[in-house]
Amino acid sequence: TGALSKGVSANPIHLKIYSPKVLSLTMVDLPGLTKVAIKGQPEDIADQILQINVQYGSNPNAILLAVTGANTDLASSDALKLARELDPRGDRTIGVLTKLDLMDPGTDVGEIMHNRVIPLRRGYIAVVNRGQRDIDADLSIQVGLRNEERYFRTHPVYSRDRSISGKCGTMNLARNLNGILIHHIRDCLPELKIRIANMMGDVQSELD
Repeated sequence: TGALSKGVSANPIHLKIYSPKVLSLTMVDLPGLTKVAIKGQPEDIADQILQINVQYGSNPNAILLAVTGANTDLASSDALKLARELDPRGDRTIGVLTKLDLMDPGTDVGEIMHNRVIPLRRGYIAVVNRGQRDIDADLSIQVGLRNEERYFRTHPVYSRDRSISGKCGTMNLARNLNGILIHHIRDCLPELKIRIANMMGDVQSELD
């Protein structure tokens, strides 16, 4: 769409990462929902982004990460709203809270993490990512993860509540996702075996 375009495309960019330090997961990073087009974007950019999110989120095998900034009103989260529409039962939705380090002093997301504000069947995970200043300063991912671990370990609320500490951090998010996928694969195996058996039967009938 041009080097200066700020539009989006439904054609995915595939990036494979090989490392002994990561779990075997397939992630789809979708464009964030928006309401108003900015300079360089088509007028229907909001609809384009929504359709891309719906396209991938409608896959019943996909786990939805409803990402919301902790420094915003959770009730106005477009991500949670869309996740509820795509996954009414909440079987495959995890709330992800970001920007905890940007919250006002003396505030925290303890009530949300305890699932008391907008309950989700699979609950919430809190993370602290690298900021734009960190990225511009070429702060590595590993250093960012160590900074995140230190933030939660020294926080007066998250470090003392054991029911919350296991839901904090990028590594806990990755482990949570891996566990969900393992259970999902296990649940899908019986149906998959039936489908394979039927396909083998059809092929055998053609051969006969």
